[in-house]
Amino acid sequence: MTDLIPELRAPSAPAGTGRVKSGMAVSRVDGRAKVTGQAQYAAEVFAPDLCYGVVVSSTVAKGRITRIDTVDALTAHGVISVMTHENRPKMRSLDIAWKDMTAPVGSPFRPLFSDQIFYSGQPVALVIADTFEAARHAAQLVRVHYDVDEHETNHLERLGEAYEPKKMKAGFTPPSSTGDGEKAFANAPVKVDSQYYNGVEHHNPMEMFASTVIYGEDGHLTIYDKTQSSQNSRWYVSHGFGISKDKVTVRNPYVGGAFGSGLRPQYQLPLAVMGALQLKRSVRVVLTRQQMFSFGHRPETWHRIRLGADHDGTLKAIWHEAIQETSRLEDYVEVIVNWSGQLYACPDIKLGYQVVAHDRFTPIDMRAPGAAHGVHALEVAMDELAYELKMDPLALRLKNYTDVAPIEDKPFSTKELRECYRQGAERFGWDQRPLEPRSMRDGDELVGWGMATGIWDSLVMVARVSAVLHADGRLVVSSAATDIGTGTYTAMSIVAAEQLGLPLEQVTFQLGDSTLPMAPIEGGSSHMATVGSGVHGACEKLKKQLLKMAAAMQDSPLAKARMRDVEFGDGAVFLKKDPAQRVELSAVLRDANLDRLEEKFFMTPQMLKQRKYTRAVHSAVFCEVRVNEKLGMVRVTRVVSAVAAGRIISAKTAASQISGAVVWGISQALHEETHTDDRYGRFMNHNYAEYHVAVNADIHDIDVIFVEEDDRIVSKQLGAKGVGEIGIVGVAAAVSNAIFHATGKRLRTTPMTPAKLLMGDRELPVQAPV
Repeated sequence: MTDLIPELRAPSAPAGTGRVKSGMAVSRVDGRAKVTGQAQYAAEVFAPDLCYGVVVSSTVAKGRITRIDTVDALTAHGVISVMTHENRPKMRSLDIAWKDMTAPVGSPFRPLFSDQIFYSGQPVALVIADTFEAARHAAQLVRVHYDVDEHETNHLERLGEAYEPKKMKAGFTPPSSTGDGEKAFANAPVKVDSQYYNGVEHHNPMEMFASTVIYGEDGHLTIYDKTQSSQNSRWYVSHGFGISKDKVTVRNPYVGGAFGSGLRPQYQLPLAVMGALQLKRSVRVVLTRQQMFSFGHRPETWHRIRLGADHDGTLKAIWHEAIQETSRLEDYVEVIVNWSGQLYACPDIKLGYQVVAHDRFTPIDMRAPGAAHGVHALEVAMDELAYELKMDPLALRLKNYTDVAPIEDKPFSTKELRECYRQGAERFGWDQRPLEPRSMRDGDELVGWGMATGIWDSLVMVARVSAVLHADGRLVVSSAATDIGTGTYTAMSIVAAEQLGLPLEQVTFQLGDSTLPMAPIEGGSSHMATVGSGVHGACEKLKKQLLKMAAAMQDSPLAKARMRDVEFGDGAVFLKKDPAQRVELSAVLRDANLDRLEEKFFMTPQMLKQRKYTRAVHSAVFCEVRVNEKLGMVRVTRVVSAVAAGRIISAKTAASQISGAVVWGISQALHEETHTDDRYGRFMNHNYAEYHVAVNADIHDIDVIFVEEDDRIVSKQLGAKGVGEIGIVGVAAAVSNAIFHATGKRLRTTPMTPAKLLMGDRELPVQAPV
């Protein structure tokens, strides 16, 4: 991998950084490359024979293609080929060949596989030309004729058709219950029974999905892909097209945001591969912003939550049911209701989860999948219960605090949520909050304060890491990890630099190449505890080998030293009690006549120990809103997010992750929703002009607190848990609860738009479906 170091190495840290330690606020090591344009993304890699593909999308939601007229397109200037299901290269037909590493149970969608149309916006042709402009022009000349079938896309009207996915579908286990939730709810003296709804949201990363396939002289495919796992994309291409994995290399050194949309390979990847295989030359396919709305999204979801409590606030019953959309092809599932069985002490909990199949593309994970919806519904219901009890919402949560997950009946590995409540409330000034709604005003605006709890799984997977110390003092650590903007380059470099006591500028972390040591897909906030622990392990093995070699040197001052006696720093290993007794690392390699020393580490979770605990990160979110009732306008003016996520390795990038996720939570609460015209089964607002996201004017003060926590059950090596997902969980609920405190109006659906505030919330089914 030495030849890849110049390409994949992140730029050096500023001179004089010196020794780094976990928890330091270090600027991104890849930051300079990104702001100066040196970072190359999937659509920016050059090849001398490169041609360009543009996708033609279907205009109907269900049916079959009867004819595709490509004559005008083929005669257009610069056009090389128009590829359809009738003339594409060979591809495997069995479903299992097209299942990527995160595929749910069912039949994966394959572009240009047949004449069948499964959803509006489906790719039906690929126009390939010498230039992008020629391909785009010719794509408009392709005429597709259909035999149209009736489609179904209205979720709320079809709740009665819901079904429960079978056990272990795509790793899905039906949610468990404990006690008798129905009976306990019926007997509870204080009750809340409400329904909640979350509309479809789409990932909108700045970088659109793109794949550049470079066709080598020997037929080797070098693919630059926007993906959250180079090895998942390689697996997908290799199996789907029957190509040896040795003939496919996938690279993703830089990814311009993904948030879950890159967990599965998107359809531009197989289309670009088809073009390269057919033409035996390099092909690039980039999706348009409109086409970014034509694949996986956060699923539309309906909830019903019933809470029962004693008059003192003690929870007696939690009953949470959810019905979520999936596609006709696959059963996509999320653990939407499971969080309601983890957050609060309650003897009787009933959870139910079902799906409804639509004529849409299969939904896909979107930052904090399941929790962003499930916790929103639960935390708004908890706020409703607090008002039924005339009790402070924070006091209600503390009343029902638990260190044991009720349904699993397991203690949490660590849980500093109580401290999150304390520090967050103190920073926010929660003790000054009046209980009654509509009791605070500033000029023409009503002011409201709301809060909510957040929770997310602490995931640890399997990874391999290589660490190489070179004779010139450079440390190169490698794993096929991914940095989707979360700061992976920086955090892993910090771990390695701290272990060997090296300045950050002497450390390179290599990622984003399928030929590097195995790493899991970047998702679920698992990279730090997984790959980071692997980096720690590889460097620890390297240290032991270096000490052994140093001790064996002639007249070594470390001849009798053990690991507990020494420290690594400033390019040397030395005695803790007498730092003058030292051996330079370069001298160790020189004495052994080596120009490099490599150690590898296989990271595996300590499963036997972990299975005894519930492992989760927690947060407490406090929010201030200001509401102009005449206009229905809501401004989120202040957010305090207190997070317990184990040891924080890279303080600056971790805080950035939380604040960015809070922005997205505000966007979920007030702005984002993809609207379907059910007459056509089509997402209509598929652009930035009409799909509203939070912009600078919508965001004000965001204060992030990391509560001290060290979890050696989740991560034996680092004590870390992960911070990516937790930042969004609870934000929308806190905003909703603050709106109620400001106005006395309860909004139970997202987004909470001015129209809903002025004219009332969206109408939901009166009763739960059978």
